[in-house]
Amino acid sequence: MNQQVEICEVSPRDGLQNESVVLSTEVKLELIRRAIVAGARRIEAVSFVNPKRVPQMADAEDVMAGVDRSLGVSYIGLVMNERGLDRALAAGVDEINAVVVATDTFCGRNQGMTTAEACDVAATLVDRAREAGIGTSITIAAAFGCPFEGDVSAERLDDVIARVVDAGADEIALADTIGVGVPAQVTERLGLLARRAGEGVARRLHLHDTRNTGVANAVAGVAAGVDVLDASIGGVGGCPFAPNATGNVATEDLVYTFDRSGITTGLDQAGLIESAGWLEEQIGRRLPSSLLRAGPFPG
Repeated sequence: MNQQVEICEVSPRDGLQNESVVLSTEVKLELIRRAIVAGARRIEAVSFVNPKRVPQMADAEDVMAGVDRSLGVSYIGLVMNERGLDRALAAGVDEINAVVVATDTFCGRNQGMTTAEACDVAATLVDRAREAGIGTSITIAAAFGCPFEGDVSAERLDDVIARVVDAGADEIALADTIGVGVPAQVTERLGLLARRAGEGVARRLHLHDTRNTGVANAVAGVAAGVDVLDASIGGVGGCPFAPNATGNVATEDLVYTFDRSGITTGLDQAGLIESAGWLEEQIGRRLPSSLLRAGPFPG
């Protein structure tokens, strides 16, 4: 039997939040539709954050009102606080994703609180979401390095993982928010997560390709037993609060690598490449996807 890995499509949220152009609700819904046609069944569609800080996500409710609910797709909404959770529940998301940044400096810039305080907030969000009957995940951002504090030690990350595990989410993600991680770190840090979280918690990896290590890190993640990989059509993405944080690893680049390695994703490579070209036109700049430039092989 071929090995399988789930890919969560994050282009509608993490992909678009750092773009200077604000795309219309209709274009966002078309991006989501295209991801679904390509086989995506788990999509981070929106974030419920302050629209003054992230204007690209100001139409979260309108996007959720327009998504197709008939296809068994799980739509994820990012939330940072209880007000965001209230909005997410009212909008009918299937899952919420809370964030804890692994360093205090970055956490302060991103959320206005320390890492320990963010862990407490995440625990409250998880409890409330579970009571509402929806899935929960917590992403540990800057799990490989911080734009303000530099390297994040394994000891520091292990402490944060322990606090996050105590929050009781269904899934925990390690995020290479600024794209500094390498495969050896992926293996090490997923090992820390596996030891802390045990069998009952799904493990996810969120990778950025800032230094061209995204695909290699994804391969290392699969070898280390990760359950889910985040990726973004066209490699679009970044963080508004992290200097020089460029795009997510491109979904089509991962699918190419896994298809030719005998690892099943359930995603259509040709459709993803076509959608990456379409998204490039909508955004109006060249996207970093390798497959968009080189095409599939054999051609």
